[in-house]
Amino acid sequence: MGLNMDELKKIGIQAKEAEEVLRTLERGRKDEVLKKAAEYLVRWETTLLEANEKDMEAAREKGMAQGLLDRLALNGTRIESMAEGLLQVAAAEDPVGEVLHMNKRPNGLMIGRKRVPLGVVGIIYEARPNVTADAFGLCFKAGNAVILKGGSDALCSNRAIVAVLQKALSDCGVCAGAVQLIESQDRQVTARFMKMNEYVDVLIPRGGAGLIRTVVQESTVPVIETGTGNCHIYVDASADLDMAAEILLNAKTQRIGVCNACESLVVHEAVADSFLPLAAARLAEKNVEMRGDEKAMAADKSIVPAQEEDWGKEYLDYILSVKVVRNIDEAIAHINRYNTGHSEAIVTKDYENAQRFLDEIDAAAVYVNASTRFTDGGEFGFGAEIGISTQKLHARGPMGLKELTTAKYIIYGNGQVRA
Repeated sequence: MGLNMDELKKIGIQAKEAEEVLRTLERGRKDEVLKKAAEYLVRWETTLLEANEKDMEAAREKGMAQGLLDRLALNGTRIESMAEGLLQVAAAEDPVGEVLHMNKRPNGLMIGRKRVPLGVVGIIYEARPNVTADAFGLCFKAGNAVILKGGSDALCSNRAIVAVLQKALSDCGVCAGAVQLIESQDRQVTARFMKMNEYVDVLIPRGGAGLIRTVVQESTVPVIETGTGNCHIYVDASADLDMAAEILLNAKTQRIGVCNACESLVVHEAVADSFLPLAAARLAEKNVEMRGDEKAMAADKSIVPAQEEDWGKEYLDYILSVKVVRNIDEAIAHINRYNTGHSEAIVTKDYENAQRFLDEIDAAAVYVNASTRFTDGGEFGFGAEIGISTQKLHARGPMGLKELTTAKYIIYGNGQVRA
């Protein structure tokens, strides 16, 4: 695509102009736009699916992996889910203007803080068209303009979705510049986008480790880092093994191409001989390859040898690493060494071990007796999400509306001057 730097600057200017309007747009107008956008997504489903099929056909010709094809694909159910996400965001409380606290100083000044929009949010992401609608809905409800830079593999899909969203904005009398798509795949354009401090207030990368690392290292715009997901399930000595097998099967195979899927299994040696054949039988239903250490291979002959790189790998495929440990201390140490700070789970009947796991595992979401697949804005009650933050500043875990705001101090006086 032939976008030049002047056109990129124009996108930035339009976003800033839109942000000035959105900053004070009342909730009723925001919700009207979101409901209209949800309606239009469903109304133009055929158009969106036709655009997506062009992307899918090109991806299949390139030999894209099955997990990534799954991320790219749209169908009627997923479009309805995108629309439902926008309706959930519309129904959510508007965080903008919330007064977080107000204190009276001895001199009579009333000093407080209230939530305000971040401003212009830039999002760089890979081939996941649903992100386009989710990002718009959340950024818009939180009073932010958004500039989207999607991957080339989803260009047709993203272009079609943004056209629908902009029509909803225009039909509701709100500036279409509230959401814009950078269509160019020129790396120089992307590099310039990451340095547009004069127009962009924060960048959020969503995608694989390479994309996230590039944005973090090369951007001069502040970055909220979303992470890859090498998520673990630890099966403790006291675990209900049938429960553990069900949780593992769901976490690993319900959707393989997502960041909250389980990639690594850790098993207490006391139950390895019982659990691993059970797990292998269940995972064989989905043709999952298990790569384990010597103890894991001794417990089930279908398990193949793991290499060092397997312990820290996000496969996004029907592959699972398996580590057998002597105790919970070794389990926690292994997980904290190799995890990506995303989502980790323990299956146990031992209350003390459950609490230790919750306290000592360093991750954005830590589970007891549940699948890691629940780390999601919708499942957490936020509606859509902008991503799963694995950093420790400002936002951590699924990022909903409040995470797309900042705060400013508001001070009421009656003539005070400083001595």
